[in-house]
Amino acid sequence: MKYRLLALDMDGTLLTDNHQISSETAKWIRKAAEAGVHVCLSTGRSYDEAAPFGEELGLDTPMITVNGSEVWKNPHELYHRELLGQELIAQMYRLSRDKKVWFWAYSVEGLYNEHNWYDGAIQEKQWLKFGYNVSDDQLRHEVLMELQNIGGLEITNSTPWNIEVNPQGINKASGIRTVCGLLGIDMSETVAVGDSLNDLAAIQAAGLGVAMENAQLAVKENADYVTSSNNDDGIAEVIRKFILA
Repeated sequence: MKYRLLALDMDGTLLTDNHQISSETAKWIRKAAEAGVHVCLSTGRSYDEAAPFGEELGLDTPMITVNGSEVWKNPHELYHRELLGQELIAQMYRLSRDKKVWFWAYSVEGLYNEHNWYDGAIQEKQWLKFGYNVSDDQLRHEVLMELQNIGGLEITNSTPWNIEVNPQGINKASGIRTVCGLLGIDMSETVAVGDSLNDLAAIQAAGLGVAMENAQLAVKENADYVTSSNNDDGIAEVIRKFILA
């Protein structure tokens, strides 16, 4: 078998716009797993938000969560975790206040935003990812420029109107490399599927990089193949065409 690892983004890829896995996609994922392919969820979501979908599919394989900040050896055992420094979190928080934009941040302890943020949070939590939702294009560009000036950050998005920040060098591609090391698989034997900029590094690094039909343009332009949309069982198409062909 040419490909031994299938790394799947979740939102906009594995999940339909209704945040569900279609029965057709689930059927083909199970067929791939039964054929010995390691099916790995590779998501910007936290472990708690991702694990139920792995369970629904019956997966007992490694998982990549929070854009690569966590790699799970299996759904119940953490293998590696990369944290954002408190000073970086403080700078990104200040930026959100200066620009008056909505922020959110994933910590090991949970999700924080303007509704539950408190003095002392930065020092008390272990931070995995920081993000902004900015619908205004000009304002989003300004935030992006400020972030690039801070340095030491991996900057992507999971929708055209948000910004996601991980520690520099930490992304879904670094996560897949770690998983490959765990499983004794070469990167050339991997397929990565996604739709947003947080999938771009993985799509470029994998043996076969696949963009969804609904993907952002930059992702499509860098993919080896563009499959059907997340609402039209694009993953099932990839499995049929490239993995179980």
